[in-house]
Amino acid sequence: MAAENSKQFWKRSAKLPGSIQPVYGAQHPPLDPRLTKNFIKERSKVNAVPLKSKKASSFHEFARNTSDAWDIGDDEEEDFSSPSFQTLNSKVALATAAQVLENHSKLRVKPERSQSTTSDVPASYKVIKSSSDAQLSRNSSDNCLRNPLHKQQSLPLRPIIPLVARISDQNASGAPPMTVREKTRLEKFRQLLSSHNTDLDELRKCSWPGVPREVRPVTWRLLSGYLPANTERRKPTLQRKREEYFGFIEQYYDSRNEEHHQDTYRQIHIDIPRTNPLIPLFQQPLVQEIFERILFIWAIRHPASGYVQGINDLVTPFFVVFLSEYVEEDVENFDVTNLSQDMLRSIEADSFWCMSKLLDGIQDNYTFAQPGIQKKVKALEELVSRIDEQVHNHFRRYEVEYLQFAFRWMNNLLMRELPLRCTIRLWDTYQSEPEGFSHFHLYVCAAFLIKWRKEILDEEDFQGLLMLLQNLPTIHWGNEEIGLLLAEAYRLKYMFADAPNHYRR
Repeated sequence: MAAENSKQFWKRSAKLPGSIQPVYGAQHPPLDPRLTKNFIKERSKVNAVPLKSKKASSFHEFARNTSDAWDIGDDEEEDFSSPSFQTLNSKVALATAAQVLENHSKLRVKPERSQSTTSDVPASYKVIKSSSDAQLSRNSSDNCLRNPLHKQQSLPLRPIIPLVARISDQNASGAPPMTVREKTRLEKFRQLLSSHNTDLDELRKCSWPGVPREVRPVTWRLLSGYLPANTERRKPTLQRKREEYFGFIEQYYDSRNEEHHQDTYRQIHIDIPRTNPLIPLFQQPLVQEIFERILFIWAIRHPASGYVQGINDLVTPFFVVFLSEYVEEDVENFDVTNLSQDMLRSIEADSFWCMSKLLDGIQDNYTFAQPGIQKKVKALEELVSRIDEQVHNHFRRYEVEYLQFAFRWMNNLLMRELPLRCTIRLWDTYQSEPEGFSHFHLYVCAAFLIKWRKEILDEEDFQGLLMLLQNLPTIHWGNEEIGLLLAEAYRLKYMFADAPNHYRR
């Protein structure tokens, strides 16, 4: 009797979390066999038109078409273990797979290459260190293998630039990293930084168009307010602040296993491996331990907000910049165990204090209900409605809410939208601007959104718009693109910052 009841329960509850469900948003969603019983017969008659679910044109239609894992529906009497069901399922799966392969073969036609061509390539050219290199190399190789007749129609070849980039000042166009102009700028920075009392206003002015890699660590410490302008006070200040941070470690870090801190530490421990998963540097256990200490100490010293997902991303630019002070080679694949303990302690403490200075200016982004982000997203919506009404009305037509894509832009300061090398360049300007992270960031987001207006207007359904806005193609971006983005953001700020009623209806 118990066995029969158990069988009836699983028969009734066929849809459970973890079971295979259609994935709306995939290019080729899985097919529901119950809705496609005649699919095999029809496909033999109509061979040209693949079966594809209708796209949702709005959020409500998207929600209606998405099945809930807890809906039992009318399938209580169906026997999912019957041979006919399994046969139909496998047939539909095979037919769908064949159609997918056919579609891909039409989209990507490549000329046949002999095996001898591949074998002539030296083995050293096949070695790719990091995931980002691998992805970019695939893109470049695909372009090289295209039919020669279509070369003019294909996208231009772009250089392979690592996500962090040792020469992080290199433009995406492949320009040399150090021109005469850049050498002159570097010399000016060195003169400013070596003066007895550094002129911070002049330093901000020079830093706005970007900081040379060689002087970026000390410049960021000064611009963030971590270091004093007086050169004689810098060394003792650094020593005192670093000792203070490790005093916090000794005092608080052991409490991470206490009951009232367990949830915070557990969330940090989960989020750290997700931080820049394509960059090998951040997957090293020693680096992850450093990040765990930084985030936990910050969280318990700021109980108003505590740790919030997204704060983990904000450590990475500081860590990379201060690491570059000791590393001349490729930072992206550098093994931090090669550094001395004192170097690692200095990098960790400086990253903590500079991140703390940044978060002091945007802490309302991370307090309860995240009011800072809510206000900024609303301001972005008002701003876009004035500067590009067509894009704004396009979102309204397909019921796309700004909060659905811009929340992440505000919460992570565009770090999930841009390669890390671009984030570092962007933060040069943010630290040069008054309230750069809290105020100027709004205009950067507006400029970033309008940058993709053509692609946005080409999408004519809710699903396509969200897929685009959450996966914008910035992998090849460099200084050139960031410079244009910042120039447009400055123009918007100049027009609207001192006239907020200008963009209110």
